[in-house]
Amino acid sequence: MIVTVTSFKGGVGKTTTAIHLAAFLQGHAETLLIDADPNRSALSWASRGELPFPVIDEWHPDGLSPEFQHIVIDTQARPTQGDLATLAANCDLLVLPTTPDVLALDALVLTINYLKSIQSARYCILLTAIPPKPSKAEEEVRSLLTEAQLPVFETGIRRYAVFQKAAKKGVPAYEVKDAKAEAGWQDYEAVGNEILKMGKLLNGSDPSFLNP
Repeated sequence: MIVTVTSFKGGVGKTTTAIHLAAFLQGHAETLLIDADPNRSALSWASRGELPFPVIDEWHPDGLSPEFQHIVIDTQARPTQGDLATLAANCDLLVLPTTPDVLALDALVLTINYLKSIQSARYCILLTAIPPKPSKAEEEVRSLLTEAQLPVFETGIRRYAVFQKAAKKGVPAYEVKDAKAEAGWQDYEAVGNEILKMGKLLNGSDPSFLNP
């Protein structure tokens, strides 16, 4: 399964999501992370420590090794429409991370409008950096997205400092000694399980179920 993580806005947890989804998928089958971001954020993360999967910096959709059953692609922030069309055409699922704030949602709308214009139905929105209660940001944004009949992961990623610590150490969050390490990892495990279920549905079926 090829999973591409992309957004028209930076700072929404794109690389953090790519790293942790790759770590989750590696627990099920051989997984490769491709860092297609010119900033090489995923490669920088990997260089500071040790990740349980390989990270490379080149993407050739026709030359991927068959040894990898799962491939996660971390893209540049604000990809061009041409790049987004290519990514959408060569992956099984686009994961669109967004923080629950107005600027991020504006960028999300631009992304979705373009995906609709190229008739790409294989995407799902991931809410990230969700603030702790009593904030109702997640509830409010979920309500808006549901009313708009947009596909959203049931699980969101809560805002924890452990993810920044993991980036500094060059490891997944579960390798960090932090009180919230397990909770942060469990968020991504839940999202990963949703993706695996989607992959089974996508296998031999119309992926339009992702986009009502």
